[in-house]
Amino acid sequence: MKAMVLAAGKGTRVRPITYTIPKPMIPILQKPVMEFLLELLRQHGFTEIMVNVSHLANEIESYFRDGQRFGVQIAYSFEGRIIDGELVGQALGSAGGMKRIQDFSPFFDDTFVVLCGDALIDLDLTAAVKFHKEKGAIATIVSKTVPMEEVSSYGVVVTDEEGRVKAFQEKPSVEDALSNCINTGIYIFEPEVLDYVPSDEEFDIGSQLFPKLVEMGAPFYAVPMEFEWVDIGKVPDYWHAIRAVLQGDVKNVQIPGKEIAPGIYTGLNVSANWDKVNIQGPVYIGGMTHIEDGATIIGPTMIGPNCWICSGAVVDNSVIFDYSRLGPGVRLVDKLVYGRYCVDKTGATIDVQAASLDWLITDARQEVPTQPPAERQAIAELLKNS
Repeated sequence: MKAMVLAAGKGTRVRPITYTIPKPMIPILQKPVMEFLLELLRQHGFTEIMVNVSHLANEIESYFRDGQRFGVQIAYSFEGRIIDGELVGQALGSAGGMKRIQDFSPFFDDTFVVLCGDALIDLDLTAAVKFHKEKGAIATIVSKTVPMEEVSSYGVVVTDEEGRVKAFQEKPSVEDALSNCINTGIYIFEPEVLDYVPSDEEFDIGSQLFPKLVEMGAPFYAVPMEFEWVDIGKVPDYWHAIRAVLQGDVKNVQIPGKEIAPGIYTGLNVSANWDKVNIQGPVYIGGMTHIEDGATIIGPTMIGPNCWICSGAVVDNSVIFDYSRLGPGVRLVDKLVYGRYCVDKTGATIDVQAASLDWLITDARQEVPTQPPAERQAIAELLKNS
């Protein structure tokens, strides 16, 4: 069976991570989120998979290649072109990306599934497809209920008693929302749905195609299902996803590495005197990371590989990406550190280099920076309270 993974977006709401990593490649404890999707598709018999790419396309293509090592076949539809010698992405929108593939050659010749490439899911796709076929639908949304105060982050679905979609609202305000049943970005389509998507135009599934189907009275359904779904739409979502995995709330994601003590997992060759550091799980520490005596790490926390955590540093409920060096005395609570950026759990970002804090948080591969003691304490307090 055939499927498509939507992977062409720029991921602007997940910056700074997506400055250098496309959303489908964002790691969940060192494994790209899209890899989990491929595993799910393969488990349910979807082995011919098209992926549309645009922003940082090479990162995706060079990792997954033709899909052989994942037990599937993959081909890529690049959206963009070379301008002045540089590859420039020009995404066509979720529906426009499907149409481009179909115009090139009619790949979608039977019922197919479409997944957004930026969510962790544990879903019975087979049951969802069965619902779709029993209804004789041209399109089906897999939906899920969320607290009413969260509806403005999603497309809201309103159905009748049979599950037929009567209205579709794209990210409405809480006051205007007609339902708390939301679109999870998981779709089942018949090839005929692409007749309603224009060629060579940017066209979106949620905000353009679905309202058109409702207006036409097409056989368009939503199937509410209970399943684990961790959407990584914004930086705070990613922070929560890592927490959920470390706490064991996401069944289909195992914590990698070796459990050296209850709730403490490490990759290969972590350097630490375990009786001289304070580590409270759940914590994952990537391979070849060095933790100096006197450091404190409080979970749920992820420390990426090749990091260096200095003496007196405190990392509490945080996510630290690869090759990060945290200087002596730095205190990070509810933070995400990615390269030169420190992000709090609301998404507020500090560029540590621009703020002259790069002696405190820097790349572990750089020469160790220095700072006068008086200034060190003042700036540490600034970061602590940010």
